[in-house]
Amino acid sequence: MRAVVCNELGPPSNLAVEERPDLAPGAGEVVIDVEAAGVNFVDGLFVAGEYQLKPPLPFVPGNEIAGTISAVGDGARGYSVGDRVLASVGLGGFASAVVARPNALAHVPDQMSSAAAAAFTQSYCTVAFALGRRANLVAGETMLVLGAAGGVGTAAIQYGKAIGATVIAAASSDERLERCTAAGADVTINYSHEDLKTAAREASGGGVDVVFDPVGHDLTEPALRAMGEFGRLCIIGFARGDIPKLPTNQVLLRNRSVVGVDWGAWGMAHPREQRVLLADTLAMVETGRLSPPEPTSYPLDRVADALSDLLEHRLVGKAVLVP
Repeated sequence: MRAVVCNELGPPSNLAVEERPDLAPGAGEVVIDVEAAGVNFVDGLFVAGEYQLKPPLPFVPGNEIAGTISAVGDGARGYSVGDRVLASVGLGGFASAVVARPNALAHVPDQMSSAAAAAFTQSYCTVAFALGRRANLVAGETMLVLGAAGGVGTAAIQYGKAIGATVIAAASSDERLERCTAAGADVTINYSHEDLKTAAREASGGGVDVVFDPVGHDLTEPALRAMGEFGRLCIIGFARGDIPKLPTNQVLLRNRSVVGVDWGAWGMAHPREQRVLLADTLAMVETGRLSPPEPTSYPLDRVADALSDLLEHRLVGKAVLVP
């Protein structure tokens, strides 16, 4: 088997693709032939040594994978050789094969490609957790999505439309906003030349109900000011790097709320609830309420390009490695 190996911490260019012994399942395990592995911002943090968890060197990065089960160990129930599955493996996903336990797996819906499945869990479960369990977005409300052309932003657009909300998508270019319109956005805002607060207030008829913010930096405050009465600002992450400082008087005004969303930590602390969340979200794919887009595919040998394009904001949407 082939695997991407981090032998020293630093930029993605340090990564090497190496040959490793083929895998065999232990008791209660399955081997999955990886057809695609999701590339996420956190993978770059692991490789750079900037994540709070620091695995010993050398290690194989990559968490999200999709593929076909090729071997089943004794006692591994619920799955068979030939099943198409997606999995979150923690580390080790940037490889041609992985070992996993059944409780880390889910069946891939027939209409979903392996590439889309490998890029699904982190984005769509973050969105389902944020909007379904933290902000409680409901039909008839209006949501503003920042960084809306990215992988998690596109998922937020689709999820919001699936539950009956009006979705305002904000992004940095007309090209990116075309992607948002294709995902189902009702209104778009180009915040490179439009005033975000003013445009969002006008588009929502006075103030948005929910803001989905994976961007941070200088966009969070105007988005907060664009919210109406009982508005909820979901803090997802800080893709622009800078963590904003918010004027708390703007939270007090109109009884607004700021809601933290750390799906990853919640999912690890509540694995049963996370399996339910994932199953519910995949069911929305099966019924056609969600349609995950195809990500950009890179061969395993171009892992440095994939991570660099993501970290340096050249990538639109999601990316996967294809072993």
